[in-house]
Amino acid sequence: MTEGADNRSIRMSRRRFVAGAATMLGAGAFAGSARAQSALEGVLAAPNRGGWNDQFDTRQASVRNVASNQPVFSPNTLQAMQQAVGQYQQIAMAGGWQRVPDSGKLELGVQNAAVPYLRERLVASGDLDRSAGASQAFDTYVDAAVKRFQARHGLPADGAVGEYTFKALNVPADVRLAQLNTNIQRLSAIQLDPGRFVMVNIPAASIEAVENGRVVQRHTAVVGKIDRQTPILDSKITNLNLNPYWHAPASIVRKDIIPLMQKDPTYLQRNDIIIYAADGSVVPPETINWQTDEAVKYLFRQNPGRMNAMSSVKINFPNPYSVYMHDTPQQSVFSQLMRFESSGCVRVQNVRDLIVWLARDTPGWDRAAIEKTIAARTRQDVNFTNPVPLHFTYLTAWATDPTVVQFRDDIYARDGADQLVMTDARPTAYAQGEQAYADLPY
Repeated sequence: MTEGADNRSIRMSRRRFVAGAATMLGAGAFAGSARAQSALEGVLAAPNRGGWNDQFDTRQASVRNVASNQPVFSPNTLQAMQQAVGQYQQIAMAGGWQRVPDSGKLELGVQNAAVPYLRERLVASGDLDRSAGASQAFDTYVDAAVKRFQARHGLPADGAVGEYTFKALNVPADVRLAQLNTNIQRLSAIQLDPGRFVMVNIPAASIEAVENGRVVQRHTAVVGKIDRQTPILDSKITNLNLNPYWHAPASIVRKDIIPLMQKDPTYLQRNDIIIYAADGSVVPPETINWQTDEAVKYLFRQNPGRMNAMSSVKINFPNPYSVYMHDTPQQSVFSQLMRFESSGCVRVQNVRDLIVWLARDTPGWDRAAIEKTIAARTRQDVNFTNPVPLHFTYLTAWATDPTVVQFRDDIYARDGADQLVMTDARPTAYAQGEQAYADLPY
């Protein structure tokens, strides 16, 4: 399995990517050779190309074409990925697709010389039917195809071609082929669960709850930063903490709390965080030298309540990394495009839907009981009768249908290609100055 080289040597920032792309904007760079284009035309028209476009109608296209109840962890996914590899092999062997000139934002109603290149690119990947023509007009056909392309690449499906859509469009076909093969190896190494399980896909920052071979819930997630990565692991979810205490690990005390206390000595008090010594006694914050690492030797505990970093619930599973899944009081993070902001733990949107599903076989813990306990701010543990298998995985490419191949940014630079690291998720905890504790990475 290809895991790539050291992060620092292979990841590419936005600036480097854009600078590299800018050197390709000459007319000759986008024209390609006539022979390569002819070969690609032959691939697209070949009868053995299968049903690449069969399920796509440009007049009715929407992001719903991309949605599926088929789980990523499935034998059918492997089969679909292998079929998609055959399609991408043909395209790559024919010379790949031409680059789309980044000549400014493209959207519905625009007339631009770059639009024919965009059409050709969307046809090559099966997002647009060739019958839509080669006009310079960005019409409703192109709009629908762009939305489909964006949905397949985890981008906001707004139909507007901007920075990130251009980057995704201009990843070469042979690089996408290698990405598919890398992720087939990853998926093949996973032991699939026949019943219920939860899957966290780190590059997609998403969660699937699966039962009897179908996705019954999907949740948006926030996962670890590039310097505090969410680990790959297999475990079982064993219990919940409702209205939990939050205990700050030493790494967060050192990296986050100490710098914040240097800026604002009232920070701990305002966020209802108490410091305890080894003998259980309370340590007043003013007795600690915050210009040193002295604070690391103490226990920092945040009480349940509105300010708690885990908000209403913590989801526990045995693992050697001391990570967990949890709620968050800062719900706005789930609307961000780049949701790589934690210190390794996983924040879950609409987490109460997930915990009701997890706890359903545990007597006395239906939704009403869970909601009542949370509302009362009562500290309560819920131990599951039937622990639920859990998988944290790293998949940047998959297909539950060979005509709908999903790609995501290689956020931790494990795929071995600079072109696949298209975003910059550097730590941003202090970018806005003083913040509430809920804004910190955890």
